[in-house]
Amino acid sequence: MLTKRIIPCLDIKDGRTVKGVNFVNIRDAGDPVELGSAYAQQGADELVFLDISATNEERKTFASLVRDIAKHINIPFTVGGGISAVADVAPLLEAGADKVSVNSAAVRNPGLIDELSKAFGAQCIVLAIDARRVDDQWTVHTHGGKKATEKKLFEWAKEGQDRGAGEILFTSMDHDGTKSGFAIDPLARLNAILSIPVIASGGAGNKEHFIGAFKEGKADAALAASIFHFGEVKIPELKSFLKQQAIHIR
Repeated sequence: MLTKRIIPCLDIKDGRTVKGVNFVNIRDAGDPVELGSAYAQQGADELVFLDISATNEERKTFASLVRDIAKHINIPFTVGGGISAVADVAPLLEAGADKVSVNSAAVRNPGLIDELSKAFGAQCIVLAIDARRVDDQWTVHTHGGKKATEKKLFEWAKEGQDRGAGEILFTSMDHDGTKSGFAIDPLARLNAILSIPVIASGGAGNKEHFIGAFKEGKADAALAASIFHFGEVKIPELKSFLKQQAIHIR
């Protein structure tokens, strides 16, 4: 049985780690280099760095900040934000990223997933999908959740897999920052239709919520931000708790 992964997420804006609720009401959460280093020392399995304003500001992710974080960690590191071409990826990998995450640009140009997977391998490509329920359908949003699209979560995730994505990072915008628990039903459905790993994101508020993501939602990994940034849940305690629940954790 594959072990489950615990992944802290650093949402970066103007060089600082930030966190909001439902993708708005952003507040400062600290220095990303310090946080990344602390999470690696605490036993996080991976780290995700998302430059959340890169797409809206039409610029590339800061390779220099990626390099600073990479120097202080020894765990796999996924970087996303503003990646819209094959040429954008090599500088991030050279700076220390292990994987890259694409979102808005892939919705705009689905062939980008094929190009990136061919150039760097599926194991390097994470398709991030931000979705919320609209008229009883999970609808994909882009530009940091600001723009609704015609795409639907399950069809888009399957297409992403078929085009060469190695993982799906699904964030429920309805649950993001609410601390009310992960979106279990869509997670379980994604797991049923996909053969690649699914990362659950959005809604973690306590240790028990991770049980739901892993046992009922069948997620391969669970990502959280504010509960880690503000010290509400410590990673070593979370891992110990999950092991007691017979969840195979790294």
